[in-house]
Amino acid sequence: MPIYMDRHDIPKEIKAEHVAQMHQEDLKVEHLYGCKGMTYWCDENRNTAFCLIEAPNKKAIQDMHDHVHGEYPHDIIEVDKNIVESFLGRIEDPEKAKDTKLNIINDPAFRVIMVIETSNYLNRLEGNQFSVFYQKFHNSVLKTLKKFNGRIVKNNNNSYLVSFKSVTDAVLSALKIQYKFKYVTPKFDTESRKLKIALGSGIPVTNKNNLFEEAITITTRMCEVTKEQLIISSEVRALYESENRNITIDKKLIRTLKPSEEKFLNHLMDYIEEIWHKPSFNVTNFSKDLGYSKSQLYRKLINLTGKSPNSFIKEFRLHRALDLLHKQKGNISEIAYESGFNSPAYFSKCFFEKYGVLPSRYIQQHII
Repeated sequence: MPIYMDRHDIPKEIKAEHVAQMHQEDLKVEHLYGCKGMTYWCDENRNTAFCLIEAPNKKAIQDMHDHVHGEYPHDIIEVDKNIVESFLGRIEDPEKAKDTKLNIINDPAFRVIMVIETSNYLNRLEGNQFSVFYQKFHNSVLKTLKKFNGRIVKNNNNSYLVSFKSVTDAVLSALKIQYKFKYVTPKFDTESRKLKIALGSGIPVTNKNNLFEEAITITTRMCEVTKEQLIISSEVRALYESENRNITIDKKLIRTLKPSEEKFLNHLMDYIEEIWHKPSFNVTNFSKDLGYSKSQLYRKLINLTGKSPNSFIKEFRLHRALDLLHKQKGNISEIAYESGFNSPAYFSKCFFEKYGVLPSRYIQQHII
């Protein structure tokens, strides 16, 4: 049977004990609806609760909750239990709660999400250099994440997606990974050594389709788009400074994205992800469609990305083209046109200027 996670937004007066009682009532009747409650998370501070349930479908979960206490879930998504465990650390009740009669679990499902990317640098490396570098970097990252209780949800040669329960652990881990990066990279070509780290946060179930999708989306965009090497959301900063009363975020080391900047970033990326591949897409309709003048858009992009609108469009297309090349989604000419470039020759020229290698050479190094 599929596994689902639901979200309940609970009133302030409802505490962990009340949620535990409702969970026990669910367990008494779950067999009537073909369901099996696996565990739950309760966050009194954020007034949310999340249930992990094996069920035939979403309706069975709704009917079960309605039968017992009339508390319909605000959202339900289907999940992979391995992914749930990677993010949240468990898929069953905590050991300390198993032997108690009421089984009160005051355990938030809120997590800090870390995205690490090194693609701009790694894609320049020869194959054998890449393998040596990656192994050193991976070992360094693993050691740091273990020290600061980070859980790797997903990783490949170029990126990591990591979950933290503690905001302080996440920030300290990011600073440590950044510090150690220079000691594991090759001594040559030092100007190309690139590492981007972003920290966002959120809850596992929103109105999106996937676990932590909302938090992952904004954090990934922060990592890929902003010009700083280490960037955090305004919420992460507030939580960090709340946990560490006498310590503030060092602006020289970490950029905090303001709420208005986060909103602009999402607006920008939602739009460009729809339109980037069209050759007719240009700066004029870019600013007009976003609702800004050319000068306003220029200032906002420079502040956020360090790039002009023209450069931003071109580099976004190159980034997508690189991904298509790596996944072998077509030959060079096909990918050039699919990425919005007017000719394969111009595409190859731009690709070389960005990555220091021709598309054909990149394929030989990393794919064939």
